Amino acid sequence: MAFSGALTLTDLNDFITPSQACIKPVEQVLPKKEENQSGAASNEIKIDNGSYYEIVDDSASITGRRKLEQAQISLNDCLACSGCITSAESVLITLQSHVEVLDFLSSNAVASPESRKVAVISIAPQSLASLAASISSSSSSSTPVTTLQILHRLRACCKEALGFAHVFDTTFARHVALREHVKEFVERQEKHCMKNQGEDGTALPMLASACPGWICYAEKAHPEMIPFIATTKSPQQVMGTLVKDWMGQKWGKSPNEIYHVSVMPCYDKKLEASRTDFYNEMYSTRDLDCVITTAEMQLLAQEKGWDLSLPVPGEVIGPPLDATLEEALLPELIQHPGSSSGSYLHSIIDYLKVNSPLPLSLSVKQVRNADYEEYVLREEGGPNEEPRVVFKGAKCYGFRNLQNVVRKVGKDSGVRVGIGAAGRLKGKAGVVKRGKRGTEDKSYDYIEVMACPSGCVNGGGQLKPPANFEDSEGFSRDWEESGVSMDSIPAAKWGNKEWTKRVENAYWHSLPTPPPSPGRENHMTHSGKRRR
Repeated sequence: MAFSGALTLTDLNDFITPSQACIKPVEQVLPKKEENQSGAASNEIKIDNGSYYEIVDDSASITGRRKLEQAQISLNDCLACSGCITSAESVLITLQSHVEVLDFLSSNAVASPESRKVAVISIAPQSLASLAASISSSSSSSTPVTTLQILHRLRACCKEALGFAHVFDTTFARHVALREHVKEFVERQEKHCMKNQGEDGTALPMLASACPGWICYAEKAHPEMIPFIATTKSPQQVMGTLVKDWMGQKWGKSPNEIYHVSVMPCYDKKLEASRTDFYNEMYSTRDLDCVITTAEMQLLAQEKGWDLSLPVPGEVIGPPLDATLEEALLPELIQHPGSSSGSYLHSIIDYLKVNSPLPLSLSVKQVRNADYEEYVLREEGGPNEEPRVVFKGAKCYGFRNLQNVVRKVGKDSGVRVGIGAAGRLKGKAGVVKRGKRGTEDKSYDYIEVMACPSGCVNGGGQLKPPANFEDSEGFSRDWEESGVSMDSIPAAKWGNKEWTKRVENAYWHSLPTPPPSPGRENHMTHSGKRRR
């Protein structure tokens, strides 16, 4: 299968052999002059007080040297470069593919009983929504396929055709992560109010930590943002802990006796699973052994001759009869109000509304577009009192909006924005001191950050739209005639808004659209582990 043309993780490698050219060579335009005579001495480059100087062998030069300008790398160069990924990590990512899954399942099936591993697969709800939208658009039936039906069809496929022992969705792990996320925010807020900010990760605003694309960008381009990023694990990694630790104990298996596969809407999730943070030194295993995308999951089913458009018995009435005890005990597809990217912001808003001694009102304002919105909670005062702002958060999706957020966080918190893409914009770098601000200009307390426009339903690993499907107004849409090359786009692309809306609707199929305001019913009583 062809991968995304924008960025293919399996092609990344930072080892440059003599036959390869640097992706971004440093270019310095020199003034034209006569060529040196044969045998003339070459120019030298020296470092003086952190700056680079070229030693010029020219009588016209007074100092005999010329200061070289600093090379500028744009955001596109940053994202296209392989320097963020080491050679060892590139090997790990290469192994994370549907081919690796098939190889393991084939060898595991013929392994001796004592060496055979328990094969487990967990599927993200965004991936289920992508499959549901694709199958519904290709079907002649007027009734859309739900994510619950897709989950049960995948469970049958993974067990009967592929050989997995257990199949889960990741919504239970997401709610565990949300519970811990809220707990961390409350702790940061309390320390922030006591002016106890230090190097212990207690700075506000707190930035979401579930998107690996955003985390990679922040670590490499804006390390000054790291203290603001939450330390809570993503739902993918929480699920890895649940499967290999909690469920492993129930099965009488150690973590290295379990092979855990995750189906995600994003290629960057492969890199997240390869981080050393999530490696168990004692058992020499990772929380996730392999991460595949939604498109790769569909390819797995196709290679085994399994048609996901065909129904399976009991797919609309809860867990099927062949579900294991653990699959029946874990709630399926726990729904939630908020966003289709995890609802991190809304879980905090929900907590604050429930635990406030006074009624709170929520207002939402679109800042630039639907991918950048502000949420403000106000404490309702008396007849002659102005409402007091108690919380201000934002939902920020896409790298264009992300850069604006980086600059705003730096400005509001007095942090020097680095030389990354956001810091190089004109007039935005440097330390900015806080001044007196009114309630309407209150700094953000929390930001839900995602790298992809429209969030996780539009991840790079999602399915591309069918060649012909109806748009939101019910008209048939030929994407080839619209200028969208279907052969060159293996996944739903960021500019394809109509298809993203279709996937979004499939995600919220069992809930009113738009989703309701945050309420009390969304709380969990279980907390997960934190990332270090």
